[in-house]
Amino acid sequence: MFIRTHHCNQLREEHVGQTVTLAGWVNAYRDHGAGLIFVDLRDREGLTQLVFDTEDSSQDVLDAADKIRNEDVIKATGVVRRRAGTPNPKLATGKVEVVVTTIEVLSKPDQLPFIPTDEENLPGEELRLRYRYLDLRRTKMQKIIRTRHRVTKVARDYFDAQGFTEIETPILCKSTPEGARDFVVPSRLQPGEWYALPQSPQLFKQILMVAGCEKYLQICRCFRDEDPRADRQAEFTQIDCEMSFVDRDNVMETMEGFVRTVWKAILGYEVPPVQRMTYHEAMDRYGIDRPDTRFGLEIADISDLAAKTDFGVFTDALAKRRGVVRCIRVPGGADKLTRKMTDAYGEFVKQFGAGGVPVVKYTANGFETGVARFLEPIKDELAKRLGLEPGDTVLFGADAYGTCVKAMGELRLRLGRDLKLIPEGQWNFLWVVDFPMFEYHEEDGRFYAMHHPFTAPNPDQVGAFLAAREDDRDTIESIVSAGYDMVVNGSEIGGGSIRIHRKEVQERVFTLLGISKEEAAEKFSFLLDALRFGAPPHGGIAFGLDRLVMHLCGTDNIRDVIPFPKTQTGADLMSGAPGMVSDAQMKELHVKSTWEPA
Repeated sequence: MFIRTHHCNQLREEHVGQTVTLAGWVNAYRDHGAGLIFVDLRDREGLTQLVFDTEDSSQDVLDAADKIRNEDVIKATGVVRRRAGTPNPKLATGKVEVVVTTIEVLSKPDQLPFIPTDEENLPGEELRLRYRYLDLRRTKMQKIIRTRHRVTKVARDYFDAQGFTEIETPILCKSTPEGARDFVVPSRLQPGEWYALPQSPQLFKQILMVAGCEKYLQICRCFRDEDPRADRQAEFTQIDCEMSFVDRDNVMETMEGFVRTVWKAILGYEVPPVQRMTYHEAMDRYGIDRPDTRFGLEIADISDLAAKTDFGVFTDALAKRRGVVRCIRVPGGADKLTRKMTDAYGEFVKQFGAGGVPVVKYTANGFETGVARFLEPIKDELAKRLGLEPGDTVLFGADAYGTCVKAMGELRLRLGRDLKLIPEGQWNFLWVVDFPMFEYHEEDGRFYAMHHPFTAPNPDQVGAFLAAREDDRDTIESIVSAGYDMVVNGSEIGGGSIRIHRKEVQERVFTLLGISKEEAAEKFSFLLDALRFGAPPHGGIAFGLDRLVMHLCGTDNIRDVIPFPKTQTGADLMSGAPGMVSDAQMKELHVKSTWEPA
């Protein structure tokens, strides 16, 4: 038997005259004097107004009510009546109130470090994380927690209806090179050996496909020892899926249906058919492989025109391997962009390896100021290609392809924010496909997997991939993977691929990534062995649950949507993790520490 008859968002006019019992936290307390006290009682569902007065409440009840304050936990019994005053349209219970006849204080807090309301004057995040249990009492945070629950329920229901089986995979795994740094755990029973916490269940879900499970689902915890940021935590959750006997289109259609179901269930929004864009188109037009297509300012390639000038910034860039010159036309930029802003943009792009941002204005008399004199040989062609109108500003980037497009992509996003071009309340979904299989890093002269080393090449390129020489950089860089990312409003919410199901293809990938046969056998023998025994074509995807909830709840801070998050330094301020362990524990785990306090 519950100690309450109703929750605090349940009472309506049809309950008038009933005796009810409510329980929760005191959200607000108002003493009007002359024996009249109002209390807003809160639980996770909402608020109900309680009334204490001399006509209907005993003196003992009035005395008890006089002593309660915000965040006291109370139980109150009374009679529902229509509000004596003006109804509150902001509350679902705003037409009624409860006249209290008995009250019990269940818990009385010490002085609180802050009052957990949704007001704008909340304390800083550090204090709220230290007292996370108070922060989570806020209506906004309760809504986020409930939304997270609803998303996982929708996921389970949708994938169950599609024939998926939910299967758990190990948390204590073998360390494998997947891109990020592993969290490792010492083994007590195997001295000197270590487990790793999974960066993802990638290998295990592929093994499940070899095992004949065909359709796998898991809402799984993943761990990557990398620096947190606004949309990333070292400990996070994925909605992880894998399917057998499928091609890329089959997987994408199924996952598009999932996203459509989630947005409809949570927001009532009908997601239209999701457009597709190749990786190269995304990079060329937007400078990023997760483009925000809610606004324009697309990047234009003017390398051919730039080659006709004697501007050293352009010619030096074009002399580099894959050197390019790109630009962004800002309509009306002459009035919108100040000299201070454009100078700041020049400094901004340096963090992405670019040298600066040449600028020019276009007027009724042609190009003026900035680098106008260097554009004289191409002034007419450039104005026509960019569709320039008087009052526009053009910002340029010139460097090797990778550096240039990244810098211009980041500059485009900053321009969008600075000029307030990004619309609110709009959802732009996009599939990005045809990623390169590999990317070459000049600094260490080797290839890296663009997605991960288990991503298959497009079917029509498997032969070329197997035949390519290891020193044939152009051919290897031309191999396109069967990968795909789902992007919404410039944020990647899911990424996946068709996987390698042939042993010789997987071994070839390891070779190109500089993984020797011995290392491959040591770290991936169970996968390579499984591929020898009849693996079906298979593919899948992982959606970031935390990012999904961020979008659905309208926050840009991942710590808002994780009940117990870590700080930017990986600390849990509430529990005090990470912390020291005793010498006895270290000895039992056969571990010695070389760390010494400063």
